[in-house]
Amino acid sequence: MTTATAAEAAYVIAALLFILSLAGLSQHRTSRSGVVWGIAGMVIALAATVALASRSISVTGLVLIAVATAVGAGIGLWRARVVEMTGMPELIAIMHSLVGLAAAFVGWNGYLDVDAGGHTGQEITGSLLRIHHAEVFVGVFIGAVTFTGSVVAYLKLSARIKSRPLMLPGRHVLNLGALAAFVALTAAFVARPHMGLLIAITVVALALGAHLVASIGGGDMPVVVSMLNSYSGWAAAASGFLLANNLLIVTGALVGSSGAYLSYIMCKAMNRSFLSVIAGGFGGETAVASDGADQGEHREISAAETAELLQDATSVIITPGYGMAVAQAQYPVAELARKLRERGVDVRFGIHPVAGRLPGHMNVLLAEANVPYDLVLEMDEINDDFAATSVVLVIGANDTVNPSAAEDPASPIAGMPVLHVWEAAQVVVFKRSMATGYAGVQNPLFFRENSQMLFGDAKQRVEDILRSLDATAAPVPAMVGTNR
Repeated sequence: MTTATAAEAAYVIAALLFILSLAGLSQHRTSRSGVVWGIAGMVIALAATVALASRSISVTGLVLIAVATAVGAGIGLWRARVVEMTGMPELIAIMHSLVGLAAAFVGWNGYLDVDAGGHTGQEITGSLLRIHHAEVFVGVFIGAVTFTGSVVAYLKLSARIKSRPLMLPGRHVLNLGALAAFVALTAAFVARPHMGLLIAITVVALALGAHLVASIGGGDMPVVVSMLNSYSGWAAAASGFLLANNLLIVTGALVGSSGAYLSYIMCKAMNRSFLSVIAGGFGGETAVASDGADQGEHREISAAETAELLQDATSVIITPGYGMAVAQAQYPVAELARKLRERGVDVRFGIHPVAGRLPGHMNVLLAEANVPYDLVLEMDEINDDFAATSVVLVIGANDTVNPSAAEDPASPIAGMPVLHVWEAAQVVVFKRSMATGYAGVQNPLFFRENSQMLFGDAKQRVEDILRSLDATAAPVPAMVGTNR
């Protein structure tokens, strides 16, 4: 068997492993095996690619590949070890930017290799050369859009820039103009390639990517992260065509299609238009809510009083949000659920599809704390049960439990499906302050008659509740007098 044949066979195996990985990651119970399948597929793919490249490159080239692999692996392992769960969305966004940047570099290399005196220029002629030019242009465009879009997403998620949407005059016209320029420049480049045209489309794509994501409000950033994941997949697929690498094409298509489908599911969950994600239209037509409007007075509750509520409850639903991740409160929350269940309380978790700032963010946190999978329910599975629930604990969630989304047509998040926590008998909201959520919208839930605020760090407040429950777990026996 030749090296090329063995490499192609390895690519097929790697592609199957990637498919198994996606299937495993689709469910909590199989997510760990899904990660293992993905790692195995990547190791096989990398080894096969290096083996295939070794036939045509020098020893120096192999050494450079080994060094680059070691450096990249070292950085990846380091970031994976030190990143907090709260920083996972930002990490993923910046990783998407690197994929886009790599795709843009591959496109530029394809042009320089063929059209600027490279050694393969004589091997591609006629219609194949025109196809190559189109591949170069499309690859650079998708890669550059993904790069700057992901960088802006990272800056928003890490609060380095404001999360509110950038509302430039005629922003939709600007986006359409950029797409029209892409089509015109592609036709010109295919007909007569010139470096000036490639520079022009690179600049246009960089500006378009930044503007698309900057035009999206902070409350919709989870969908943006998912969509950028899709963009990075298509960018990788475009690189695969340029590099004549079948595995990169297949892998990129898998990532691109799965990311697009996930974005579609999330858009359905948020009552948003899928096309508006691509066009950067989130939050574009809605006014910003007035945070200073008089909502009434809120009521406060202590940890001990919350423990009393939970003791008398027959059913409890916990709805976590990004605040739980910030406080790293998943472990005491899991312990609270366990103790309440031991007392006969029906405890479940209600998860909004975009709770946190990353799809599945809360699910991962709860799985990390060993919360049983059957207690973790999605919004559609649990929304009808709130009306019959004794107590709801809202731990660090805000926009995903905001009743104005369902009741106020003028709200910036109007129409977004939310968890109907306000229908429960009692609602306890864990927050550090009365500040608005990531979308910048005030939450009238905080001022409802059946809602009470438990201020402070979520982890500390849950631990306080646990101590109060332990203190009342069993009556203390009376002291019996003795004769001395």
